[in-house]
Amino acid sequence: MEDDPRLAEVEGGARRLSRRGALALGTAGLATCLTAGAGLVAARSGGPRPPAAGTGPGSGAPAGPFAPGPARDILANRARAVRDGDRTAFLATVGSAPAAVQDAQARLYDNLRRLPLDSWEERLSAVESDSADAAVVRVELRYRLRGFDRGQVQRTRRLTLAPRSGAWVIVGAGAGGDDADFWDGAPLRAVRGRSSLVIGDAPELAEISRRLDAAVPAVTGVVGKGWARRAVALVPAGAAQAAALAGPRQNLREIAALATRAPGAAGGRGEDRIIISPGTFGRLNSLGRDVVLTHELTHVATGGAGDTRTPLWLIEGFADYVGYRRAEVDVRAAAGELRRDLVAGRLPAALPGREAFAGTSPRLSQAYQEAWLACRMISDRYGEATLVRLYRAAGHAPEATALRDVLGLTRDRLTAMWRDYLKKELR
Repeated sequence: MEDDPRLAEVEGGARRLSRRGALALGTAGLATCLTAGAGLVAARSGGPRPPAAGTGPGSGAPAGPFAPGPARDILANRARAVRDGDRTAFLATVGSAPAAVQDAQARLYDNLRRLPLDSWEERLSAVESDSADAAVVRVELRYRLRGFDRGQVQRTRRLTLAPRSGAWVIVGAGAGGDDADFWDGAPLRAVRGRSSLVIGDAPELAEISRRLDAAVPAVTGVVGKGWARRAVALVPAGAAQAAALAGPRQNLREIAALATRAPGAAGGRGEDRIIISPGTFGRLNSLGRDVVLTHELTHVATGGAGDTRTPLWLIEGFADYVGYRRAEVDVRAAAGELRRDLVAGRLPAALPGREAFAGTSPRLSQAYQEAWLACRMISDRYGEATLVRLYRAAGHAPEATALRDVLGLTRDRLTAMWRDYLKKELR
């Protein structure tokens, strides 16, 4: 369908999914209105140690039992090659591997060189198996994106080494349980905006960057300047890789975008990422794309992707509140599923709990609509600044305490006011 600037012209509501801040499309309502018919890297300090005499490739001497020293040398050589832009040296570290492994590692190197990296390195973490013929080692891969990451992100990978011509060399990469990352797979592009870095191989990278740049001041206008005011978005080629980036048990076939947090090295805070599912995102019209990206950027600004304390109705309702704030929407159209429930006499008895936001929830759309309207009601009655104070308070204190201290309400009283508000706004 054609891009429609007004949600009021459609019926129904949105279906959204959030385990760590996801926004999903449904089959009706808002889903209908939202849809349309090489940078320098720093290697680890110190260079690789040369192999001992008589043990280098081609020497013909037996490799002997696996020892971590040579493996660390190989990893240091790989980091140095990425830093120096030496493709030949990087591929030499997998020169004894099968052709498929060499091809995958060549794509890895090429993708790394297209990224604005401050650092990229692999550290030997553990030897998972060891025999005379092969050893599987677990590697901590650490990197930092220049201008966006405050600390290093850490991923876990596995390499297989085997003795060849008197030395242990890489003959395989990847195994079950490896962490996926955005440089796996197809050739990447990186588009940098004023406040955004968008990485992927989809055609919408520049557009997503523009929209995120525009969303940053919109989010800041609500939450204030106390956040980084920048974002990294990953746009893989398909839903399968998007789901792999999102983490275990994530299915992004009906999700347009998701905010998540990549783990930090050495127990650090980690770095926020917005993952775009290109197929679903591509079905959104202009308004829908703005709402989705602003919603996810709100999670980045508030730390919602890593928040385990704030009630989920407040996390998701607040993100929707900010997402819809600039859009002139008809509430009954945007909350179509919930409105139909009310017309049928099914008024919700309580604010949605965490389980209501699970992907398998039969009332997933209604859960988001209920949470959004709860936050909208608080802003209407107490002011936007009070809604923001409530959100912040709920991240540091129990929900009941935050409601009492900020709104002067019990949860039961808030629920009663919210139910009256639903009847007023949706009937």
